[in-house]
Amino acid sequence: FKSTAENLLFSSYRLAIRTEGMIENLVKNLSSEHEELQMHCASAIFKCAEDKETRDLVRQHGGLQPLSVLLGNSENKQLLAAVTGAIWKCAISGENVSKFREYKTIEALVGLLSDQPEEVLVNIVGALGECCQEQINRTIIRKCGGIPPLVKLLTGTDQALLVNVTKAVGACATEPENMTIIDRLDGVRLLWSLLKNPNPDVQASAAWAICPCIENAKDAGEMVRSFVGGLELIVNLLKSKNKEVLASVCAAITNIAKDEENLAVITDHGVVPLLSKLANTNNDKLRRHLAEAVSNCCMWGSNRVTFGETKAVAPLVRYLKSNDPSVHRATAQALYQLSEDPNNCITMHENGVVKLLLAMVGSTDETLQEAAAGCIANIRRLALATEKAKYG
Repeated sequence: FKSTAENLLFSSYRLAIRTEGMIENLVKNLSSEHEELQMHCASAIFKCAEDKETRDLVRQHGGLQPLSVLLGNSENKQLLAAVTGAIWKCAISGENVSKFREYKTIEALVGLLSDQPEEVLVNIVGALGECCQEQINRTIIRKCGGIPPLVKLLTGTDQALLVNVTKAVGACATEPENMTIIDRLDGVRLLWSLLKNPNPDVQASAAWAICPCIENAKDAGEMVRSFVGGLELIVNLLKSKNKEVLASVCAAITNIAKDEENLAVITDHGVVPLLSKLANTNNDKLRRHLAEAVSNCCMWGSNRVTFGETKAVAPLVRYLKSNDPSVHRATAQALYQLSEDPNNCITMHENGVVKLLLAMVGSTDETLQEAAAGCIANIRRLALATEKAKYG
């Protein structure tokens, strides 16, 4: 109840600040000579900039440059915490990130990555994580030496800091040159060990970060195999009750399963029945990543058959009724893989898959179109073979 009340209080506080035209005054006072006033103004922006309209107003009133300038006053830690917090929340908007790049804010933030109190680090890394969503900024972070201090922070214990630093490292890993540095510094092993963290937010953030690491590593299969007990650990996280953990782990398994040897290992660890157990979900984010994991896990041994035996097929058909096109695409690909097994074709047919897939054969998404057509073709082929056997 308390957090609900606080949220209501904050949202009405944010609305009041916006409507009363106070953002303009807050911005103006960032250039005051009184550090305490600057701190309170930056702190108010930090609390309010969760809201897009506020972030836009801060930019429109010219607030991003004075915030960047205040990073130079790193002796006053309370002021620094408020300023870095305001920059973090303002960086959620891409237009603001472009301004920060112009003001060399990213380089200034990287320069502050060591010897800071944790509340300051949480904000700095949060801001870098937002800036990292753009390729040019990922390059800037690498060129000004930001990756080693970020990787070093993966050894910390503060939960909020770990959530932010895993996001930033994961975003950096989408560039192969960055990934080389992360791997050399043992960053992927550190991310993997965070899967053991008891906090589900940290687990999920680490699993999401592992995905681009596997995608961009030189020899991803070998790298993953080098983590003793790593594959068993990630498969066991499919027993989590947290939807975000489950979605992120399914995404990681989708990448792991691209390597045949690792797919064989996770199959031995029981990945198929665990994925099947999750199939009855209404959560579209989980559905999409689960369907992708099922699709890739079909590529080993008799996994297609096992998915049928463990009752994954009928729930997957229902995913086609989702309103999310990315769920349709992932599901059609999974059903196409599963339809290579005759018993799965029968289950799909009984659950009305043909009508649902026919509507998708006309999709503008070629991957969805091909998977839907391939699945229907497999069902049709089985029906013809059955008819032929029956009537000769």
